[in-house]
Amino acid sequence: MNTKKILLAATALAASLSATAAEDKTLVRYQSLDVQGVNVFYREAGSPQAPTVLLLHGFGASSYMFRDLMPKLAQKYHVIAPDLPGFGQTTVKPGVKFNYSFDNLTAVIDAFTVAKNLEHYAMYVFDYGAPVGWRLAVKNPEKITAIVTQNGNGYEEGLSEGWADMRKAWANPTAENREALRKFNTPDMLKWQYTEGVEDTSVIAPEPYQLAHAAIERIGVDAQMDLLLDYGSNVKQYKALHQFFRSKQPPVLAIWGDKDPFFLPAGAKAFQRDNPKAEVQFLNTGHFAIETHGNEIAAAMLEFLERSIKP
Repeated sequence: MNTKKILLAATALAASLSATAAEDKTLVRYQSLDVQGVNVFYREAGSPQAPTVLLLHGFGASSYMFRDLMPKLAQKYHVIAPDLPGFGQTTVKPGVKFNYSFDNLTAVIDAFTVAKNLEHYAMYVFDYGAPVGWRLAVKNPEKITAIVTQNGNGYEEGLSEGWADMRKAWANPTAENREALRKFNTPDMLKWQYTEGVEDTSVIAPEPYQLAHAAIERIGVDAQMDLLLDYGSNVKQYKALHQFFRSKQPPVLAIWGDKDPFFLPAGAKAFQRDNPKAEVQFLNTGHFAIETHGNEIAAAMLEFLERSIKP
């Protein structure tokens, strides 16, 4: 074999190895970690040496909602998406008493980030993931490099009339008012939360809301009712969150389905009040914007993170 052929073969091999390495970055691994008596299931992709992005899901979902987003982000970032206690594949270990509150969800995820040695991370927060993320930011402001909030509310003006039953229960947590929250966990209601505000519902896959309901059936609806009842504590935390935004001015992208029946567009715009540099983008869709506009969200995130934390 002459020198030219050897060089061509070597170049082809190097290109092949480079392509394989690039593919490996997008490989998502599924693991679990024991944290404070909770077996936390999580998805992980990308190089651990790259900047970390922590993905926090919300009600009616799990880390499964990030199934398509993670490989896109993993090209440049270390991406981790845990299932919150009460959701997905995360389970409380036998014999452990766990009270389902947002303080306790946050305590588990905070300990999870420590166990995973996440010294600094950007956050993508959605729905319930937002109050968990806000508590993490207030407690550990030095760890937060950037925030993407996709229909993750942090201001009272973002709460729609859809919260009327919850507000009633927060003000007067009787057994009757608590029982009224059960309806939010039915199969039809879960599906409605995915499809409401979506122009073409044929693009909504059924598996996400079916899996969410299966998890509720497996774990128990009481956990979800406890969290709906406790959501009022998040509103009380808003003042500390706003102070965090004013004092730290982290890079923020609020990307919002503007037909969300629970979190209004006003809630997205409100981030600019305490953080004037916050960026706001609206999408013509509902609450689960990632299910209809996943490509747009991924592109916006990559562009935003590139400017914000420089991988």
